[in-house]
Amino acid sequence: MSDATITTALTGLVGVRHPVVQTGMGWVAGPRLVSATANAGALGVLASATMGVEQLRGAVREVKSRTDAPFGVNLRADAGDAAERVGVIIEEGVKVASFALAPSRELIARLKDAGVVVIPSVGARRHAEKVAAWGADAVVVQGGEGGGHTGSVATTVLLPQVVDAVDIPVIAAGGFHDGRGLVAALSYGAAGVAMGTRFLLTSDSTVPDAVKARYLGAAVTDVTVTTAVDGLPHRMLRTELVDALERSGRAASLLRALRHAAAFRRESGTGWNRMVRDGLAMKHGKDLSWSQVLLAANTPMLLKASMVDGRTDLGVMASGQVAGLIEDLPSCAELVDRVMAEAAAVLRTLPRPA
Repeated sequence: MSDATITTALTGLVGVRHPVVQTGMGWVAGPRLVSATANAGALGVLASATMGVEQLRGAVREVKSRTDAPFGVNLRADAGDAAERVGVIIEEGVKVASFALAPSRELIARLKDAGVVVIPSVGARRHAEKVAAWGADAVVVQGGEGGGHTGSVATTVLLPQVVDAVDIPVIAAGGFHDGRGLVAALSYGAAGVAMGTRFLLTSDSTVPDAVKARYLGAAVTDVTVTTAVDGLPHRMLRTELVDALERSGRAASLLRALRHAAAFRRESGTGWNRMVRDGLAMKHGKDLSWSQVLLAANTPMLLKASMVDGRTDLGVMASGQVAGLIEDLPSCAELVDRVMAEAAAVLRTLPRPA
């Protein structure tokens, strides 16, 4: 356990030792990774989009059986059963609810009334201002370097913009993997950093070894942004699937999307009606084809192919650009200790005011 500690508004808000967050990555951020992160003194966040409601309850209870430390659950705010999932969080006494999209004012109020800390993720200043006005306790701001769905503005530009715009703690995401990055984020006014790819590449991650090897072998230039998966900018490793999607015509894309949608329905127990409703919610306000809507609705199955089944040829491998800088697989405890020790070393080298 690291002796290096940095107290910030984030550590005070959620009750963790270190201002580091492990993001809620689908099929990756399960009970083992989340509890290992929590026991290391950081904030582990359980990914719920790939689970049914009762599966989520079971996963939360498993995390609680492995750790007494605070942890969070990540939700899709546009999911048809978001209110049921919020109910599980409240009933099970989860400390933090994080959201991949801005939750409604009503969901925020319900969670806060129950004593749950609400931390949405945003990719633009206006979104941060909106959720702050609605009562969010903190916000994760992800720059374009981050993995998964992402924007085009770099963290070094977006982060100070958001810090200046809101009065709640801001957690920086996109491009972070070490203690130097933590100190840099703090210097911009952030209350901590959130890391996804770096926690995926730990020994506590359940991602298959072959997939981890593909990440470790990637250069920065092997991480691409494509809209071919679901019509939205998505940062991932370039794989055979990405190449096929970018070459496919509309008919082939629709057929592939239907196959994946059927597989996701079987895996999750989600009915076609709910999948269509969720798809319509994603299509609203976006120029997406129906094949893209279907792919968006069942992107979890594309992630499962790689993150669970180890099919690097058939799966989506969401990735931040930092994959090109990561070379090892420490445990979560080793990683967090290293980050904090590096941050302390950097801070010691900074000049002191006269």
